[in-house]
Amino acid sequence: MFDAAGFGIVADGRDVAEGIARAIDAGQEVVLGKGTYLSSPIRISRSAHIHLEEGAVLKFIPEFSAYPPVFTRWEGVRCWCMHPCLFIEDAEGVTIDGEGTINGSGEAWWEETAKKRGKPGAVPATDIEKRFAALNPDYASQPGGGGGRDFQFLRPPLIQIKGSSDVTLRGITVRNSPFWTIHPLYSRRVLIDSVTIINPYEAPNTDGIDIESSEDVTVRNSFVFVGDDGIAIKSGSGADGIADGRPCRNVRIIGCNVKAAHGGAVIGSETAGEISGISVEDCVFDGTDRGIRIKSRRGRGGCIHGLRFRNLIMRGNLCPLVINMYYRCGADDEGAFSLEAQPVTEATPELYDVDISECHAIDSMASAGMLVGLPERPVRNLSIRRCTFAVRKGTDTPVSESDMYRGLPDPPSRGLRIRNAEVHMEDVEVSCEGKKVIIEDGVKLI
Repeated sequence: MFDAAGFGIVADGRDVAEGIARAIDAGQEVVLGKGTYLSSPIRISRSAHIHLEEGAVLKFIPEFSAYPPVFTRWEGVRCWCMHPCLFIEDAEGVTIDGEGTINGSGEAWWEETAKKRGKPGAVPATDIEKRFAALNPDYASQPGGGGGRDFQFLRPPLIQIKGSSDVTLRGITVRNSPFWTIHPLYSRRVLIDSVTIINPYEAPNTDGIDIESSEDVTVRNSFVFVGDDGIAIKSGSGADGIADGRPCRNVRIIGCNVKAAHGGAVIGSETAGEISGISVEDCVFDGTDRGIRIKSRRGRGGCIHGLRFRNLIMRGNLCPLVINMYYRCGADDEGAFSLEAQPVTEATPELYDVDISECHAIDSMASAGMLVGLPERPVRNLSIRRCTFAVRKGTDTPVSESDMYRGLPDPPSRGLRIRNAEVHMEDVEVSCEGKKVIIEDGVKLI
């Protein structure tokens, strides 16, 4: 029998990180009974099983200095950043399950970020920020997604699974993440099953699940309510991601419910290492800003192909269907948003072979959809079949809220906007006031 108290794992306010590490090293299955267990960061680097019984809460201590630098990826770029709260690294055969909760105590992290986020001229100021700036001397030239790279407060994800295989998260609730919530990176055979993820909508950059440069990942029967993208697929950003060359392949998302996030099922915007073999089916995206969301831009790079979206219900979105190669967040180069064709380089993203079928959207508030590729590299082989897209009558939400784009003119109606794309549409119904389908430059209907 596992003796939690014998390892110092007790719900009495003491830090349990060392005790959990010792129990895992001893080959014990760690069982947390009812109660709140405070912890500094935990690293798992071997086979392990942590079971959280109903009423158990593993709560991470929000002391910024307790999260030492580790070299990993942060917003798609390899760099030094804060140690993940729960860091599964170079491990094989890890299971975390049960009916309990993992809590990242994100409030303090969000408040600190809010002091600088989005303010012009923000620079590293605290001792911690200056430490990371020294470790990452090229940080000012590294691409970001708006999370705070400019001032180097590189918050930790709540659970990062790096360089590991055969990892299962099942049944648990994960909430209040400082940054991204569950982040498989460079990993294989990961299963996220019947997991609940909850962060406040206003909490910055608290994506639910970010599957990055990983293979053979399944997310099923899970519920996500977060303050950024719900379930996202990524493969590194810009020159660093291109040099790293680590694709994200063979990902299946099935039977999930995403609410209130910036996007339900999201591809990008970190696309540099290739994304392929992605299947999203039998999901509900309820009140998310976007439903299906594919985003990148010049400079991000990567080949994105083999995407399948089937039998999705989307309700109350700003825009249910987005392909946006003019994604604005984290970019300062105006040239990235030119409407004129630019030279094709290895940093020019490429998107083709996308199939969307039996997907239905109601009560959209900004528009029925936007499908916008680049003039020098249009979207190819995009198929939309047996789908309906309905905009809410009387909505006053600006059509520009469809997605976070830059450089594009506003369309003349809330219909399905198509630009720089080769599209096949079959049995597609668009309901909105004004023009139903807006054909702009560079469109080929097949």
